[in-house]
Amino acid sequence: MKRLPQIALLPDGKRLHLQDGPIDLVVEANGPEAEVRAAYDAAARRFIGLLDELCEELTTLRQAADPARCTLKGVVARRMHAAVAPFAADHFITPMAAVAGSVAEEILGAMLGAAHLERAYVNNGGDIALHLTGGEQFTVGLMDRPDRHGLMRTMVVDADDPVRGVATSGRHGRSFSLGIADAVTVLARTASQADAAATIIANAVDLPGHPAIIRCPANELQPDSDLGARLVTCDVGPLTESEIEAALGAGAVCAQRLFAAGLIEGAALRLLGETRVVGTTGSAMPALQAVHGSAIESAVHA
Repeated sequence: MKRLPQIALLPDGKRLHLQDGPIDLVVEANGPEAEVRAAYDAAARRFIGLLDELCEELTTLRQAADPARCTLKGVVARRMHAAVAPFAADHFITPMAAVAGSVAEEILGAMLGAAHLERAYVNNGGDIALHLTGGEQFTVGLMDRPDRHGLMRTMVVDADDPVRGVATSGRHGRSFSLGIADAVTVLARTASQADAAATIIANAVDLPGHPAIIRCPANELQPDSDLGARLVTCDVGPLTESEIEAALGAGAVCAQRLFAAGLIEGAALRLLGETRVVGTTGSAMPALQAVHGSAIESAVHA
C-alpha cells in the first residue's frame, strides 16, 4: 500500500498541517478567503510526492557538497546544495544541512505562485520561510533550547526587513551537532540559507578536546547519518564562565564572518544560560534568543 501524506487543517481552522515521514509542516496564510484556500490547495498539491523526490537523490544529498558543482536534479535538492555551497570549501557540510529550510521555501513558493497573500509562513519544525507585504509583521516566540517548552521572549520581523528565513541548530535539536551550543538561531534572506548557516555556526561553538564534553560517532547513534563517523556532541558537563565565553566567542567569530559576507542578517548563540548576538542593531536583534520546534506553533502570532 502506498504511503499517503497527512494533510488537514488544525483545530483552529486557520493553519494547515502537512506531514509525511520526517517532514512536519505548519502553514498559515493571511489574505482574502478565496486566496487562502487557493494557497492551501497549492501547498497540498506540491507536498504530495516531495519526500519521494528527495529520497530518489538521498545518497548524493548525504555526501559532502562540492562547492563548485551540483549534480542533483530535483528543484529542492538543488536549492539545498545552493544553500550549503558557500560553506563547502572550508567545512564539511552536506546538502542535508539545509533540507528543512529548503522544503519550507518550496511549499511557500507554491502558495505564492497560486495566490495573492498578505502574509504567510511555512514552519518546518522551527525552520521557517516567511512572506510579508505592506505593514505586515511576523512575531516569533524564542526558546532557550529547542527541546524544552517555555517562551522566553519574542522578536518581530517587519515587511521592510530583508529577513525571510529563520532557522535554529544546536545539540538539542533534531539533528546532530559537531559543536556544543544549546541553540543557534539565524535570520537570513531565505529559510534554506538560514538553515545551512545555523548548522555552521552551531558547529563553531565548541571547546575541542575539553574533558567535560562527551562525543561519539554519529553513525553509532544513527547508522545512516550523513555525518558518518564524525564525532558529534552527546553531552556537555560543567563549564566555567570563561570556558562558556570562549566557546560562544568562537561561534560569534564565525557568525560575524557570515554576517560581513552577507550570508546572514543576524544570529543568536545560546550556551548554558549565556547568549551572544551578532548582526544589526535593529530593534529585533537584542531580544533574539533561540527558535525551534513544536512550541513555535503557539508562539507565532499575527
